[in-house]
Amino acid sequence: MPAKAPEETLLLVDPDLDFLDWATKHLAADGLRILRCDNADNAVKVIAKTRVDLMIAAFDLQPFDGMELLARTRQQSPHTMVILTTGFPSTGQVIEATQRGAHDVLGKESLTFELRPIVESALQTQENRRSADRQEADLQSAAEGRVRIVGVSRTLQDVLKLVGRVARTDAPVLIAGESGTGKELIAKAVHAYSPRRKHELITLNCGAIPENLLESELFGHEKGSFTGAIARRAGRFEQADGGTLFLDEIGDMPLTIQVKLLRVLQDGTFSRVGSNEVLSADVRVVAATHKNLAAEVTDGRFREDLYYRLNVVELRIPALRERPEDIPLLAEFFLQRITRKNGMARIHLSAEAVAALQTHQWPGNVRELENTMARACALASSNILLPEDIPLASAPGKPQPALTETLDRLLNAAPTGVNVIDWLARETAGRALERNQGEIKQTAIALGIPPARLKELLGK
Repeated sequence: MPAKAPEETLLLVDPDLDFLDWATKHLAADGLRILRCDNADNAVKVIAKTRVDLMIAAFDLQPFDGMELLARTRQQSPHTMVILTTGFPSTGQVIEATQRGAHDVLGKESLTFELRPIVESALQTQENRRSADRQEADLQSAAEGRVRIVGVSRTLQDVLKLVGRVARTDAPVLIAGESGTGKELIAKAVHAYSPRRKHELITLNCGAIPENLLESELFGHEKGSFTGAIARRAGRFEQADGGTLFLDEIGDMPLTIQVKLLRVLQDGTFSRVGSNEVLSADVRVVAATHKNLAAEVTDGRFREDLYYRLNVVELRIPALRERPEDIPLLAEFFLQRITRKNGMARIHLSAEAVAALQTHQWPGNVRELENTMARACALASSNILLPEDIPLASAPGKPQPALTETLDRLLNAAPTGVNVIDWLARETAGRALERNQGEIKQTAIALGIPPARLKELLGK
């Protein structure tokens, strides 16, 4: 087992002293402190006065069983991970223990082979969580509050190292990555750790502003310069003077505006729409795009000179599927934030749910994961989320061939003269209810709709 720093604590709880001796020797490692108890009462006392990272406890304990010890541990020390052991765990024991928050349930007959790697994995998970907590505490901006970037993967850490280096300079930064990967969050971190952090970070989404208004948004306008210009207005460059201007979706900027942006980047001067007065602003520009700008340059949709002016330092944000080790941390982070915001009881992920999240492709990246956790919270029936409680959507606009064939058959079967969309919705609701043996809530979760909407469809 690899050495840990700082020291981690493992608590073994079992009435079998021979097992305690074997497990102590089997798991011994530098940086790991192993404590042992032969009854549940003493285990509770240890947890009350010692930080325990991982507890391995038998189901068969006195004066109360391992399930009760699990419940008391979760209440008294929520950070402690618990693994329960028994001779031959039943399905009911595994399900109930998982729902109550156990990290795993192991059969004693397999511990010779399984115990060491499972303990290593559990302790590594604890270290990852601590790293994420430290990272969240460290990423702060004195002026704008905290910048939270959750993740411990090597690919994300490499990006953060680049952020640390480039933030100290005034070099333009181009942030590239798929939609939903957190490009704006990285831009905030660049500003938060720069000498400009005491001034404003101004954001403009270039793809959300019509072309005839984008120039005014960037550089401002004079009164009467166009219809609706009832007063002089400062643009984003003036507002960001001394600070940072974040131009999101720069790849959607029209060529006519790209020319004027290039001038500002070259000499720092610009004019308001409808004015000949030359203004200047001291602004650091950070841009972001989900497009391949090099390809856009080749196709003539983006100016080559502007591309090289913006792309002094490029930060490429990895897609969520490229850093699966960050998914459990992000999911837990979103669950905590959602439940806290809505005054709900804490909700946790089962090990099976974590595995399901890590195998999903996440075409919508972190934004999709947050949306999925919000839906799971809204439909949760307990404080432990199982795989069936998590609505994982398919990538939009990319139907599989089998699905396309099924839809064709359904459309051909639709009665003449009916609203086909409503008819398909009713048919789908009815078939899903049959598959779930009449369980309304389970069917609603499977379909990703509220139970009231399902009842409405069934009523029709």
